[in-house]
Amino acid sequence: MATKNYLFTSESVSEGHPDKVCDRISDMVVDTYLSKDPVSRVACETLATTNKVVLAGETRGPKLDQDELIDKVRNCIKDIGYDQEGFSWKTANIETHLHEQSSDIAMGVDSKENKDEGAGDQGIMFGYACKETEDLMPAPIHYSHKVLRLMAEDRKSGSLKGIEPDSKSQVTMLYDDDKPVKVTSVVISTQHSKDLNQDQVKELIIPYIKKSIPEKYLKDLNQKEIYINPTGQFIIGGPDGDTGLTGRKIIVDTYGGAAPHGGGAFSGKDPTKVDRSAAYASRYLAKNIVSSGVSEKCLIQLAYAIGVSKPLSVFIKLAEGDEGKVDKVKKIINENFDLSPRGIREMLKLNNPIYQVTSAYGHFGRKPTNKGEFSWEKTDKANLFKL
Repeated sequence: MATKNYLFTSESVSEGHPDKVCDRISDMVVDTYLSKDPVSRVACETLATTNKVVLAGETRGPKLDQDELIDKVRNCIKDIGYDQEGFSWKTANIETHLHEQSSDIAMGVDSKENKDEGAGDQGIMFGYACKETEDLMPAPIHYSHKVLRLMAEDRKSGSLKGIEPDSKSQVTMLYDDDKPVKVTSVVISTQHSKDLNQDQVKELIIPYIKKSIPEKYLKDLNQKEIYINPTGQFIIGGPDGDTGLTGRKIIVDTYGGAAPHGGGAFSGKDPTKVDRSAAYASRYLAKNIVSSGVSEKCLIQLAYAIGVSKPLSVFIKLAEGDEGKVDKVKKIINENFDLSPRGIREMLKLNNPIYQVTSAYGHFGRKPTNKGEFSWEKTDKANLFKL
């Protein structure tokens, strides 16, 4: 039997982290194609380094004006907040090397004999939900995201001055009887202007910890276990300080390590890629199952083969003591959900330009919007799972 008393840590990174800059740009490319043609195919990778951005990948769809695309890249960088000597939306050199999708891949996915349409690749995808927070997310990743999101909102509004876009957070929590009971440490490293010393940075940042994490979890936190820029000054940051690449923050994007990950990144991929769409579908199922009250936790794994429309397997794991409900839950899924790539896209309305907002602060635990963003976070199917 697994231990039920332990410390668990998750980290998050801000939208100004070099890898997240790249995720944002790659998802902008996906949105741009889908806004012009909802059946476009996109697999876009982005690299960012000192005042330079390079796009590469495979696409199928409308021909984009290169100058328009470069302007959109600049707008992403501007919105994140970079106008620094080493990385600026105004002066960055931007290269695009997007080319046509492989005909071999297209043949496997779009075969006319396969009217249901096959998966765009093989792979395994996981979804998870638990009752640790109101968004049914693990608590450490939820609060790691929240502190950085609040900092970014105030930085952009101008109410948090001297703090720059590149930040990281880390929250460690004590679990007792498999439930989070208190925070034992918080780490926040944030880029800042040269006009601030470390005491000033700490004074600015600590209030965001208190805004983000409920007091019941903080009341026993030793102040010595709050680490703000523990290595000292953090002036040079973003792609100027560290090269960024699309798809390198897959644990930040999902459950902070509290659940398995299939290994495939999300950003830069259109929804025919099951790395993305099936991960969203598995979260949708897990969240609705937990929301129904069937179990306090649910882990789902889906597996696909390229060119094959139906998942090869559906694995379900519920909280300890609920194992006897798994077969009934699986039967409900089989009878009510089309988990083919096409079925997932139609169920969650994924062929829309809804992806830029997913590129920072997690793809899960977010609020669905009337624009169709985060549709996989709805709990509209919970009643199906009431046993």
